[in-house]
Amino acid sequence: MSDTSSQIYALSPDIRYVALYRNGDLEISQRGDITEASDAGSDKYEELLVNPTLLKLAQQRGNIDCGGASFVVVGYGNFLQLVVALTDGHASICFEKGTNPIEYVDAVKKICSND
Repeated sequence: MSDTSSQIYALSPDIRYVALYRNGDLEISQRGDITEASDAGSDKYEELLVNPTLLKLAQQRGNIDCGGASFVVVGYGNFLQLVVALTDGHASICFEKGTNPIEYVDAVKKICSND
């Protein structure tokens, strides 16, 4: 696990999963003690295909007349996923239900900009 991922995990005990997709390189890690985890194989394709597409769609719409878009939150049945746009890709962080992922956007951006 990279130092960046470790710093993100340190933000909250409610973080289940961290993925960093930067400059074409994908790093995925998951806490070992979580229940109802998603499949590691599907996680890979979510980070390579789904999350970049969600961000691109939101950014294109946001750029028309909403002042842009820098993150997306997806409410899955077992967790909430925060996807944050970075200059060189994205960070994807899954949180336990009941957590407010939006509270962590600025901290994730700061951690990712310092590495």
